[in-house]
Amino acid sequence: MGENKTMETAGCRDYGQIAEENFLKGYNCTQAVVLAFSDVHGMEEKAAARISSSFGGGMGRLREVCGAVSGMFLVAGMLYGYEEAKDYQGKKEHYERIQQLAKAYEAKNGSIVCRELLGLEQKKDAPAPQQRTEEYYKKRPCPKLVRMAADIMAEYIREHPLE
Repeated sequence: MGENKTMETAGCRDYGQIAEENFLKGYNCTQAVVLAFSDVHGMEEKAAARISSSFGGGMGRLREVCGAVSGMFLVAGMLYGYEEAKDYQGKKEHYERIQQLAKAYEAKNGSIVCRELLGLEQKKDAPAPQQRTEEYYKKRPCPKLVRMAADIMAEYIREHPLE
C-alpha cells in the first residue's frame, strides 16, 4: 500500500460515516471500523470481517476494551505494525502509537472500556448479542462511537503517511 493511495484515500473518504453505516448494517463495532478502512489496509473484506468479529461488545461481550477502539488498533496494526519478533524499536513505536490512539479516544469519551461507555454495572454480558432494533439504536451510543474511532484513525493516517 503506497503513501499516495493512502493519503489520497484518507483525505477524500468519510471513514467515520462509513463505519457508522457499517454498524447500522449489523456489523459489530470492531468490524464496522476495520471494514471502513478496507480500501486502505487492502485486506479482503470477508477476511477483515472474520478477523475482527471476536472483538465486538468489548471482546465478545465481555464489556472490556470498546470494540471501536479495538478496530482502530487493528487498522493501526495492519498499516503500521511491526513484523519481526526481535524488532524492539518497531514494537516500542507501535505501542506508543496505540497509546496515542487510545488517549485521543479517551479524551473524547472519558474511557476506552465498553461497559463504562455504556453505563453498565456488570462486567460480563450474556454471549448472545441483542437484536438490532430501532429501540436498541436509541439507547446505545455505539453508532457515534464507531464514527468517532474511525475519524480518529483517519486523522492519524493523514498525519502519519505510510512510507
